[in-house]
Amino acid sequence: MMKISSKAIHSIAIFEGVKGIAAIIASLGLLSLVHHDIQHLAYALIGHFHLDPQAELPKSFLTAVEWLADGHITTVLMLAWAYGTLRIVEGYGLWRDRVWAEWLAALSGIIYLPLEIEHLISHVSGINFGVLLANVVVITYMAIRLWQRRGRA
Repeated sequence: MMKISSKAIHSIAIFEGVKGIAAIIASLGLLSLVHHDIQHLAYALIGHFHLDPQAELPKSFLTAVEWLADGHITTVLMLAWAYGTLRIVEGYGLWRDRVWAEWLAALSGIIYLPLEIEHLISHVSGINFGVLLANVVVITYMAIRLWQRRGRA
């Protein structure tokens, strides 16, 4: 029977791997738009859902699409592939109980904390709170595992 800590680390490994795969799949969807007029597609999508292009969310969407149309799509694709690969490698390392993967999980989680806190403050929601809480739990769990490994060494 698997120990509780093994179940927890395997759950985190699966979650990280799924995030990586999702990032790569999303980037492939973005890649399929490279030779299309994405601004036209964005306006068509907003029109299809009868949204006001001057409303906050559609306006933010159009701003992001304009940025992508200005030639930044390659940058986004490379970042998505790097992020996806990193998460898949991290998930593999966690599954195989590698110390380097625990360090990677803890440190990468810490890097996101200021962004998640800022996002929660500006957009208070249960989902944003849950994301922050989950990240804190993972960071804490990894820190405890690393501390325990240090004590055993």
